[in-house]
Amino acid sequence: MRITCQGVAVVDADRQGGGAEDGGERAFLAAYDPREFPAIAVTVDIVALTLRGGVLHVLLVERGGRPFQGAWALPGGFVRAGRESLDEAAARELAEETGLDAAQLERVHLEQLGSYGDPGRDPRMPVVTVAYLAFAPDLPEARGGGDASAAAWIPVSRLDLGAAAEGGAARGSVPRGPGEPDAARPRPQEQGPGHGTDGGGSVPGPADDTTPAEGAAPAPLPLAFDHARIVADGLDRARAKIEYTPLATAFLGREFTIVELRGVYESVWGSPLHAGNFHRKVLSVPGFVESTGATAARGGARGGPRARLYRAGDARLLHPALLRPDREDGVR
Repeated sequence: MRITCQGVAVVDADRQGGGAEDGGERAFLAAYDPREFPAIAVTVDIVALTLRGGVLHVLLVERGGRPFQGAWALPGGFVRAGRESLDEAAARELAEETGLDAAQLERVHLEQLGSYGDPGRDPRMPVVTVAYLAFAPDLPEARGGGDASAAAWIPVSRLDLGAAAEGGAARGSVPRGPGEPDAARPRPQEQGPGHGTDGGGSVPGPADDTTPAEGAAPAPLPLAFDHARIVADGLDRARAKIEYTPLATAFLGREFTIVELRGVYESVWGSPLHAGNFHRKVLSVPGFVESTGATAARGGARGGPRARLYRAGDARLLHPALLRPDREDGVR
């Protein structure tokens, strides 16, 4: 290292022996044998959330190979060691299952959720997965990529997250047969008309005649590995973050109404909100949203003036925060 003092270059005496040290480092690395340590793999899994027809959905894939062949799981895969970072691996896996290109991925909010490394979480070998949380508006129809036989947007309410919510997540030590996920799929009439963000087309139809009896609610959908726990953690993160950050706007287009923003909160939190109170709270938070000066193309369902259009503001944190109704009652 060279330090310049009043125009004079001075060599750091502590670094003069660097050549010998570098040689020792090279010798150490040349003799290093990673096989002396137990093998462990690293994967990424993505909890991708979006709103479809006003309902919160998560992206799932149907596994085409063992283990858990035929079971539903989060999209993900092994990190290409030495060739990509964790963030790059997550973006690649998300693009493979959604068909998003690089430009479209720019509008997807993608953040690291956590790491999961219980010894028995994968029956093949010790595998540590780094989970990511993603959400964006108008995500396209899912498509199976890699070793997935199918992919679909599944309503969060359809998932079996009971054990995970209680802190005992389904560890996935016993693979389920291919018939079990099919039996949990809803009847076509439950999907609703149309496709994309304004309709159904997200949950695949049954592959056999094992659908529930007429009028019965579809069975909760189990997930492979410990993915129920990861989804539950992702939902908790999303519900908490939209309290104190403006990330709820990431579920919407560039311009939106306050009614549409309220729909995001109601879908993610799973509870209705008072329209007037919500409108007042949103506009009272500095930098949360800003008016575009334009109005929606059509008026409300009950007539009246057309709603004003807003865009996301420049706030990074919401102050005061928008608390969930149950939390707000506890603060009072």
